[in-house]
Amino acid sequence: MAEPELVDVVVVGLGVGGEEVAGRLAEAGLSVVGVERDLVGGECPYWGCVPSKMMIRAANALAEARRVDGLAGSAQVRADWAPVAKRIREEATDTWNDRAAVDRFTGKGGRFLRGSGRLDGPGRVRVGDQVFQARHGIVLGTGTRPSIAPIDGLAGTPYWTNHQAIEVAELPASLLVLGGGAIGAELAQVFARFGVAVTVLEASGRILALEEPESSEVAAAALRADGVEIATEVRADRVEHDGDTFTVHAGDRSFSAEKLLVVTGRRAHLDELGLDTVGIDAGQRYLPVDDRMHVTDGIWAVGDVTGEGAFTHIAMYQASIVVADVLDGVRRAEAGPDASGTASVVGGAMGAASAVGGSMGAAGPSGAAGTVPRADYRALPRVTFTDPEVGAVGLTERQARERGINVQVGFTELSSSTRGWIHKSEPGGFIKVIADADQGVLIGATSVGPAGGEVLSALVVAVHAAVPVSQLRHMIYAYPTFHRAIQSALDDLS
Repeated sequence: MAEPELVDVVVVGLGVGGEEVAGRLAEAGLSVVGVERDLVGGECPYWGCVPSKMMIRAANALAEARRVDGLAGSAQVRADWAPVAKRIREEATDTWNDRAAVDRFTGKGGRFLRGSGRLDGPGRVRVGDQVFQARHGIVLGTGTRPSIAPIDGLAGTPYWTNHQAIEVAELPASLLVLGGGAIGAELAQVFARFGVAVTVLEASGRILALEEPESSEVAAAALRADGVEIATEVRADRVEHDGDTFTVHAGDRSFSAEKLLVVTGRRAHLDELGLDTVGIDAGQRYLPVDDRMHVTDGIWAVGDVTGEGAFTHIAMYQASIVVADVLDGVRRAEAGPDASGTASVVGGAMGAASAVGGSMGAAGPSGAAGTVPRADYRALPRVTFTDPEVGAVGLTERQARERGINVQVGFTELSSSTRGWIHKSEPGGFIKVIADADQGVLIGATSVGPAGGEVLSALVVAVHAAVPVSQLRHMIYAYPTFHRAIQSALDDLS
């Protein structure tokens, strides 16, 4: 058995969150080993956020050009996927090569290992034949992978996940999208705008089923306007592939297309992490963490593997908490407890943490200034980048009512605002606000429109800071903007 090598921290999985933790701790002067079996940076830069938004930007440009008629004369547009694929390959992913990301990490002082890390008892991580003993902790950021339903006949067929959809160089003539969540809706609209005959198959009664029903209606109308067929309450029970065509059977219904994209969710693969060696149940769907990202003593987790939301911004948010907590632990271990009880969030090894702390010294949900902040997901923002965009924060109306909250709802159509009327966006959007009537604050909101994700920022602040509705009503909202419609939604609270 290999003799363990003593290091300060081992980070297993260098996706967005893991890379952030590993890089910042290395910059703070700790000896950090970062382990990644795939690409440093994870899904977001290679198969998620960045390349998909390049696709969306291109598809939206086509749609805008087609809107010239009736606004500014006439225009003819010819879609061409080649420049989109080229931009993804060359600008976003470097042909799916992470050399730059690896160099970025090692340039900060980190040590990189390509491979699969596995817990090997308390404080230990095994990577192949190498074993590391971590003085100050282990961070798990191994993310998730597509969750493929056990549909009869699917295994062994050349179906797509988001990876193949992002990497595609030549578009198919037709496409079935199994799953009508955010990823399915975004990609369906992109491909449809480039001339692909797209059909979305959704098991529930509506697409974007986790959002407000009004959001689902607007998104579905927008996709249908782009030629997408949407079939809801479709539970696939069998898939056939004859070499050229996929056929999905769902009861007495069947759907066929050249390609099949499966985007029915993602799951963590905890059974590969050696969790049993530290007394953690590997049979869970995700790794449960506390409000400082602790899985157990000496082990933290960040990103999708925690089950708090498959968003890059969640991984980055959690990473900042882990960095603060690890450095605070290092300071305490090296200098002893802080008699004042207000240990610096950004204190760390050899005084180097000032390079990584920044604004983290502000008081967090735990109250005392300077303490390690606690995670707070009350104002978790999320955006589906369809056209129009669907932005949401906090609780939906249904979630709020299920919690027994005394709910007030305010709603306004974006087309009733001056900016919405000028813009002539079709189909129109809306702003919906959910208030706790007893507390007099917003606890959720949705912004759907041409800039839905951007308008959302004001609503995120309102929910996060629990700004009284009375104050929100008396703000000055710039005219004529999309965000001015927030005022109308507030006025509609009842």
